[in-house]
Amino acid sequence: MKLILASSSPYRRELLERLKIPFEAIAPHVDETPRPGEAPTQMVERLAVEKARVIAARIPGSLVIGSDQVAVYNNSMVGKPRDHDEAMRQLRVASGKTVTLYCGLALVNAATARVQSEIIPYRVTFRELTEAQIESYLHKERPYSCTGSVKSEGLGIALLEKFDGDDPNALIGLPLIRLIRMLENEGVDVI
Repeated sequence: MKLILASSSPYRRELLERLKIPFEAIAPHVDETPRPGEAPTQMVERLAVEKARVIAARIPGSLVIGSDQVAVYNNSMVGKPRDHDEAMRQLRVASGKTVTLYCGLALVNAATARVQSEIIPYRVTFRELTEAQIESYLHKERPYSCTGSVKSEGLGIALLEKFDGDDPNALIGLPLIRLIRMLENEGVDVI
């Protein structure tokens, strides 16, 4: 079966490459607007499944991976910043706090219509940050394509104090530990 990553994210592509299995990445072009009253966990699972289904419908016989991520600060959903000012606000709010990231993961078998999906939480605790540290970080890293304005696999690690979760890859946006189990359920052996 052809394996497809329903994503345009270079970070997810880099993570999936770690598994050393052939795949293709295709952008699903799904509207990621939250629905009224939708909880963060519901949204990321819905979007992960939608992304995978959109590509699975176009490519019969494929296995399609979908993923979506949102950060929750003070009971509010936080996504990718639109600009520098929004990134500044996101990091000010996160300073000194523990933030939960929810990563929705889905695997759709286009041949059987089987859908596997999970929500993987991951918590990060931010250091107390000064305005100068936030500004310096944003100037050096420019993490505007990253949920919550943090690129933890880069300089963003300097903003953080503690990690807590089952799969550190969930922090970057593709929980590989759970994905491996889903692939095995479809007969794909990673090792």
